[in-house]
Amino acid sequence: MATAKKVVRRKKIRMRIRKKIKGTLQRPRLSVFRSNKQIYAQLVDDISGHTLCAASSKECAASNNKLEQAKEVGKLIASKAKDNDIENVVFDRSGYLYHGRVKALADGAREGGLSL
Repeated sequence: MATAKKVVRRKKIRMRIRKKIKGTLQRPRLSVFRSNKQIYAQLVDDISGHTLCAASSKECAASNNKLEQAKEVGKLIASKAKDNDIENVVFDRSGYLYHGRVKALADGAREGGLSL
């Protein structure tokens, strides 16, 4: 039962965040999804409803450390954004705490040249 409450709580926080954050073509939304084993990031244009580019830890080099995987995903999404001429993004943590893997992904994106 505790997991159901946690999911509902995260969904409420996510919707509260999404009311304030909108991605455009010039400044898309960097959305993060964190599962138990993987971490995913995508750049979304909310006006047209399209995903501009995406990256996941499945594409990165195999590492057992999830923090390193998240940092690599951040760098990968930054390089894909650079290919699409995107430098500024709005960070959407999707209801997760800005801590651990989510923070590592954001730091990796900053190291890759994105401005959050």
